[in-house]
Amino acid sequence: MFTATIGFFDGVHRGHRCLIQQLMELATERNEQAMIITFDVHPRQIMQTNYVPQLLTLPEEKMNLLNETEADNVVMLHFAHEMSLLSSTEFMKLLHDDYNVDCLLMGYDHRFGHDGGDISDYVERGRNVGIEVFVAKELKEEKVSSRIIRNLIEDGDLLKANDLLGYEFQVTAPVVHGHEVGRSLGFPTANLSWPEGKILPEEGVYAAWATLPDGSKMKAMLNIGCRPTINNGENITVEVHILDFDGELYGLPLTIDFVAKLRDEMRFENKQTLIKQLRKDAAFVKLAMEEV
Repeated sequence: MFTATIGFFDGVHRGHRCLIQQLMELATERNEQAMIITFDVHPRQIMQTNYVPQLLTLPEEKMNLLNETEADNVVMLHFAHEMSLLSSTEFMKLLHDDYNVDCLLMGYDHRFGHDGGDISDYVERGRNVGIEVFVAKELKEEKVSSRIIRNLIEDGDLLKANDLLGYEFQVTAPVVHGHEVGRSLGFPTANLSWPEGKILPEEGVYAAWATLPDGSKMKAMLNIGCRPTINNGENITVEVHILDFDGELYGLPLTIDFVAKLRDEMRFENKQTLIKQLRKDAAFVKLAMEEV
């Protein structure tokens, strides 16, 4: 039998990891295996068809992070309309009968099933289907939630977002052809095809790590925006210049770890002024990331 916890776990952040640590301790006390149960689709997408989530982690990224924990088993359920109609009792019965769950650790602020209720309701409903229900302790430090982290990333505060995540915000995306303007400036860039559904940080210039297809990790500076100096219109692009790298990456996946925002995107008087600023940005990245 399994001791389990359940949630969407977007970002698998410090708050989630606190819950998972409590899960491991409870499972050990009960001499059972620990199971994490999550969903492939944000439940709100099913209940509100016009809701388009901007996620910290796409399903595969989330599964990779959850599998890195000490949990014995990670299950990703497909959240469809039929599941949204289940009551909490029906859902717990599914967990008990199909996944051998006899103990459920609930996040202190988590609720599931269309009937809702408080923790005493869930304890009673669980008892009726053979599941003992416990509520997790709240993280004693500052409030950590996926929503707060999303807001920080949208505001460009990657330092604070990374602190709450417990790791650097990351994206893996294929390199696509661009206009090769960066090459003409002496700063060749890899244009990334940003994944649909993945939250995009605020426009600006960022210090980052770029992990190449061969696994090597290099310092980089990344620009998100419409490149106003070269009149790119309103077309938002994501371009990364990898310091001290010379090679072709078209069609290959590139993994970016965001470290911090350097500055806002801005319009320069001419290309020469832009080149001067890019040189300053590159020098700052080299120096600052020596200490990271």
